[in-house]
Amino acid sequence: MPHPTHAPPIPARTSAPPAELSLEARMAATDAAMTVRLEEAAVAYEVNTAHIPIEPVDLGDVVTLPLTPTLQPPTPYPTPVAALLQRAHHRLLTGGWCTGALVDEEGARCLYGAIHIEARGDQSLESRGLQVLMDAIRRQFGDVDSVPSFNDGFASGRIPMRMLDQAAGLADTRGL
Repeated sequence: MPHPTHAPPIPARTSAPPAELSLEARMAATDAAMTVRLEEAAVAYEVNTAHIPIEPVDLGDVVTLPLTPTLQPPTPYPTPVAALLQRAHHRLLTGGWCTGALVDEEGARCLYGAIHIEARGDQSLESRGLQVLMDAIRRQFGDVDSVPSFNDGFASGRIPMRMLDQAAGLADTRGL
């Protein structure tokens, strides 16, 4: 049998170039590949940790705080005006804030109502507290007519209560 001296040529591939995939198709392919890798990693983790003994944890031994948070009053400021403003702030946190009245039907109070009740009849202390609060408000909001008008200008108590807290700090800094 004669041997050919040359091997027949290998036919060239005539396949079409790969089509461009859309972004969505590439993302779907990547998502599928990542899902497979994550599933393989989860199985590997289970296999690698199956020999580790596990003791159940009693949460009663771990959790030592009350399950329901309580609003404890902070350490009082040592000065009378700062302490008044701090008590008024705590009253609004625990009793609620309102607008349009000193006290609403549910017992919530406005800024002035909280300062008034916490001053416990001491007109001088109440007046000084309102003055420091107005100073704090005017520092941030410019010319404001009064504490009640400032209070009633908001739909929520977040900013008025923040200003009351800042006024307590201001009074403490001033030694009032």
